[in-house]
Amino acid sequence: MEKIAVLGLGKVGALAALLLDEAGHHVIGVDSHPPQETLPFSVELADMQNADALADIAGRVNAILSCLPYQLNLPVAKAAHTAGAHYFDLTEDVPTTKAIQKLSETSAGLMAPQCGLAPGFVGIVGAAQIARFAHCRACRMRVGALPQNPTGLMGYAFNWSPEGVVNEYLNDCEVIEGGERKWVSPMEWHETLYIDGVQLEAFTTSGGLGAMCDAYLGKVDNMDYKSLRYPGHMKLMNFFFHELLMRDQRQVAGEILVNAKPPVKDDVVFIHVSSEGWIDGRLTREEFVRAYRPRELAGAQRTAIAWTTSASVAAIIEMAANGALPRQGFLRQEEVPLEAFLNTRSGALYRDI
Repeated sequence: MEKIAVLGLGKVGALAALLLDEAGHHVIGVDSHPPQETLPFSVELADMQNADALADIAGRVNAILSCLPYQLNLPVAKAAHTAGAHYFDLTEDVPTTKAIQKLSETSAGLMAPQCGLAPGFVGIVGAAQIARFAHCRACRMRVGALPQNPTGLMGYAFNWSPEGVVNEYLNDCEVIEGGERKWVSPMEWHETLYIDGVQLEAFTTSGGLGAMCDAYLGKVDNMDYKSLRYPGHMKLMNFFFHELLMRDQRQVAGEILVNAKPPVKDDVVFIHVSSEGWIDGRLTREEFVRAYRPRELAGAQRTAIAWTTSASVAAIIEMAANGALPRQGFLRQEEVPLEAFLNTRSGALYRDI
């Protein structure tokens, strides 16, 4: 883990690279364009879709962290696999993760996709709750990255990848219901909940569970993931994608939505993870409920979604580097011990709210 290449130096990638640099790793930043901020480590410009460029990068480092759009991750993972380097990413895309899992069967290094916030940190929290029960009847994970001061009927701002958000809204969602694995439609199973007195709605979106259904089928009766939004958002998105048929034009849909609701600096990340089950014969409920806001890190103010995502993957890499995680094969987020995660330099940021 001495040399780590971080591919994609947007807000999340640049901050993840800075956190790793502060933790003592030799970081090489790589992007197709110059970064927007001055960085204290070497930065290279390369075509992220060029196989030869990816092979060259992978051959010069011990590990690669991809902070690229999900559709670019698989070629990066293949380059890391060929070079024998460790691989990490933030993808929420299920087919991409399945393909990386297949690669891991013959990998010389650790293959660890889905190391962000959701999938990622929420799965680590959910797994820690499940482990406390003799039998767990339900684990519910909800996450939302939202503007603190919403405007308009949509009540949203695209602080995250538009491609990723559109993907989550349109792809089917894997769940465990009544002990059976099922695929359900996105933007359904509507519910209302409150965090810090703020009313929110939750509805199914794809990818947030990562590979947890594989691990907990037959062990947990019910498990699902939902996105959190301000009330009314789900109805508008169903209208936009289905009545206006924007589901057939994903790229255009993302462009329209970002143009209408561009990123904001004052955001908030809501996390609500709850599990129910039996401990010593008594039915018990465990909850992890937080509202994370922007904070200053690495010399600048960082949005909540940027630092929570960056801190999560940086913590995973710190654990892999110090031997707290396997050195080879496929890493499931539920295999990461929560306390060990929170005790890393980057993971400790989740303790301080």
